[in-house]
Amino acid sequence: MADGARSLRGGGGGGSSGSPASSPVLGGRGRNAVGGSSPPGHAFRRVTLTKPTFCHYCTDFIWGLAGYQCEVCNFMSHEKCLKNVKIPCSCIAPSLVRVPVAHCFGPPGHYKKKFCTVCRKSLESPAFRCEVCELHVHTDCILFACSDCRQCHQDGHLDHDTYHHHWREGNLSSSARCEFCKKTCGSSEVLSGMRCEWCGILAHAACYVIVTPECTFGRLRNMILPPNCVQLFSRNFSKLHCFRISENLQTESDEDDDVDGSTQGSTKDIQISTDSSKQILKIFDGNDAVKRNQFRLISVPRIAKNEEVVEAALRAYYINDDQQEYELQTFTQQVLLSDDVINRNDAAEDSNLGSVFRESVPEAWIIRAKPKDEEVIRIYPAWLKVGMAYVSLRVNKDSIVQTVIKEVLPLLGRQTECFQNFKLVEVLMGSKQVQRMVLDNQELILNRLKDIRKTSIRQMNQTRFYIVENSKSIVQVNLFVGGLPPQLSPEEYTNILKEELAIKTNVVSVSHVYQAQGAVVLQISCFSEAERIYMLVKDTVVNDKPLNAVVLPTVMASKIPQNCCPLLVFVNPKSGGLKGRDLLYSFRKLLNPHQVFELTNGGPLPGFHTFSKVPSFRVLVCGGDGTVGWVLGALEEIRHKLVCSEPSVAILPLGTGNDLGRVLRWGAGYSGEDPYSILVSVDEADDVLMDRWTILLDAEEPAEGAENGIAEPEPPKIVQMNNYCGLGIDAELSLDFHHAREEEPGKFNSRFHNKGVYVKVGLQKISHTRNLHKDIKLQVDQHEVELPSIEGLIFINIPSWGSGADLWGSESDNRFEKPRIDDGLLEVVGVTGVVHMGQVQGGFRSGIRIAQGSYFRVTLLKPIPVQVDGEPWIQAPGQIIISAAGPKVHMLKKSKQKQKKTGNLKEMKVDNISVQIALLKQYNCKEKNTKHRRDYFCKGIPVHWKTEKTNCYILEQMSATLKLKHSLRRTHFVSKHTVHQKMMLNHWGEKGPENLGSFQIPQSGRLVQVVSWLKSILMDKQVTSALN
Repeated sequence: MADGARSLRGGGGGGSSGSPASSPVLGGRGRNAVGGSSPPGHAFRRVTLTKPTFCHYCTDFIWGLAGYQCEVCNFMSHEKCLKNVKIPCSCIAPSLVRVPVAHCFGPPGHYKKKFCTVCRKSLESPAFRCEVCELHVHTDCILFACSDCRQCHQDGHLDHDTYHHHWREGNLSSSARCEFCKKTCGSSEVLSGMRCEWCGILAHAACYVIVTPECTFGRLRNMILPPNCVQLFSRNFSKLHCFRISENLQTESDEDDDVDGSTQGSTKDIQISTDSSKQILKIFDGNDAVKRNQFRLISVPRIAKNEEVVEAALRAYYINDDQQEYELQTFTQQVLLSDDVINRNDAAEDSNLGSVFRESVPEAWIIRAKPKDEEVIRIYPAWLKVGMAYVSLRVNKDSIVQTVIKEVLPLLGRQTECFQNFKLVEVLMGSKQVQRMVLDNQELILNRLKDIRKTSIRQMNQTRFYIVENSKSIVQVNLFVGGLPPQLSPEEYTNILKEELAIKTNVVSVSHVYQAQGAVVLQISCFSEAERIYMLVKDTVVNDKPLNAVVLPTVMASKIPQNCCPLLVFVNPKSGGLKGRDLLYSFRKLLNPHQVFELTNGGPLPGFHTFSKVPSFRVLVCGGDGTVGWVLGALEEIRHKLVCSEPSVAILPLGTGNDLGRVLRWGAGYSGEDPYSILVSVDEADDVLMDRWTILLDAEEPAEGAENGIAEPEPPKIVQMNNYCGLGIDAELSLDFHHAREEEPGKFNSRFHNKGVYVKVGLQKISHTRNLHKDIKLQVDQHEVELPSIEGLIFINIPSWGSGADLWGSESDNRFEKPRIDDGLLEVVGVTGVVHMGQVQGGFRSGIRIAQGSYFRVTLLKPIPVQVDGEPWIQAPGQIIISAAGPKVHMLKKSKQKQKKTGNLKEMKVDNISVQIALLKQYNCKEKNTKHRRDYFCKGIPVHWKTEKTNCYILEQMSATLKLKHSLRRTHFVSKHTVHQKMMLNHWGEKGPENLGSFQIPQSGRLVQVVSWLKSILMDKQVTSALN
């Protein structure tokens, strides 16, 4: 291509008065149109507003016809706000990334009232969203997004134990309030406001810079798995694999990239071509863009200088370098209708240009960096735990990597160490993947920079060089493989893996075996082997059963704080009308994604294995009663391998009936509540015990449908029961519903529809008669029980059945004890038919109380429908034995206390509040012609502290404890909007109050919880002497 290309170099001539090149602020080279210091990286230019526009700094409406817009990232601002802008431009954002972490983009979707982080425009077309953080980008902006995702684990690169706030700009609700000035910081009109993606603290762009950098993970700190406690080596795995996100939701990235370049280009072409005074150019940024056909469109005036075109091309690729260092070359593989970007006012030329605009065939150019004899590069020390410091080093055409290492070490204070103990690593900070490559010691640095720029100048802007100490890296990838035959020995599992996957035993070993579940955990010491096995498992079938593989992190239990009890979250995405997908995203964002597991991807076993060494944790199950039973069953099987053998389990009901969720006060079903408030409720929930029961099914005759009656009887089967077990009409309705769902599973995606199907199958059985009492025999605690005339027999463990109905009833009965979920007893109830069941559902009747006991034997004389916790089948004649299943399970019951809404002033959401304590000696209050002496604590005391009814009593106790002459009163806590505050300001005048210093509240809470904190402050001699 070089032979057929000609150069168009950016000259030094000035532009015309009406062109962008004539603007004194073009390119953001440290120049500002309004004087003063330039905002970070922005290229502001005065523009005429043609539609309602809001300032991105203060979010207020820009009145008038003029505003200031950054020509690179589209940041809009008032003239008065320019000097206060702290948000950096997208062109310098890659250089501000402290630890490069790639994003985990899901499939493109439509996101209402969201804004692109790169170009700051509204997401009107399909866009991408990171599944781990709150990043949203257009499809054609994804390549320019910074690799600044949350660091959720340690991977051997830039690991540290101190975590800072991870700020993300914008996409806040319009009601979001700054935690410091208490004013609105969110907006639905522009990208504004800052939010820490770990602790959730909200702040203005002007307020967040004063926040203490260390983050303590906020209100949910006790249930978040700290990132420094998680280790995952994932060099060859995508972020989707690392966080166990289903791949069926992800489209092919290469195909998307190709479509983005051409589709977006043609759309913009149509929009811009309506202006006949503009010329459209295709710009490629290097050989890689040409190969992938990824280009950017720019619009320049028909009369345009060279530097204008170069400047516009750099802006299109978010490059803030000097345009004198770049040049444009024609792309000779395209047939161009014009020979030069510089158009002349000749009639012949105009006719050719007209055809270009009419046919929408833009010219194609490649922007290249001019060769340099020397250059200044930045070297980042990889061993720094805090900060983003770097050293600048000038290199020439003779500089090699070894020379750079020798020159850098003295600048970093390591001059006494041998240069051979260090290496130079090139890091490409892509938005989808962070790639690292160790440079050879004899490689020429300038040649390496030249190759990168030739490939892509965008990649050059996203490339860093780190100096790293040589160390022997230990690679350990944990791969969970499920779907294997159960009850085999470790040697047999190893032989199967050798045959099916051709594993290399010198780098692969079986570390854990779960025989009952038919699963193993492989420990792999080679990245390429781990990736090969992972990809091969997807297409492997053993005994007609497909295998599945999950990449698991390692939790370092020794690093978990003592007061931390991480929450292990299981979500069934198929439950709750597909609301599980949204919950997966919300919980990954609020917690560490490594503690959130999707049950359709390997079941609950990978999650329990990951938390097997955690000394204390809780479990949240998001799904229906069947999902809860699935998780509890897996917990029972793996309990002996867990350090925390009895974790408490909470429920977020997503199913149809949700009877267990109702009993434990988690509600009748999830209806879109705030996930944050759900996690707070889990943290405040009470620990209760619940019985679990084992049901032994022993068929004495062949199952129905056996050929000629010569088939063997079904082997004994054991199932676990949590809620209830039904025989007869109850199980028959469940079986019909189950068959209907199997025929058309796509229709069963809402709770309302599911209940409608139940009603339909019930009406079809309304005339059905079954003398169940003649077909079964019941024995309770070794005593025969005579059954009344019934059509259904139900064993209930919880006081809720069939979507909340009280089948046992509330009437007192001297024959039976009052049912409880932990009394070690089951209640036996009978129903006479569908009509009776409907009356129970409506609350008009209760079931027929038959017995109460702890051991049951049911003899089936003929095949009868049976259902356990909603799972139905036809049971052959034989014995059914129900008995207690080992230890009781620990469940979490939602607290009776009314939960506080998110954002309520009565609940502080910040970890540390800096409170400025000032003392007002004495002033005259003319109110009611009386004088009052008051001592005030001003600015920073939360508003709700001065409105609680308990304040008077608490303040009196504090005054007595501190032996103050003047009792503290509620009026001592003054907000900045009260009349008293204004009077105090008038009294202070220019001197202001006597400042007694700033203090940090150690933890959030109500006033009662910070009395000890205030006491420690007021015990200071300076304060007490002033008060007394």
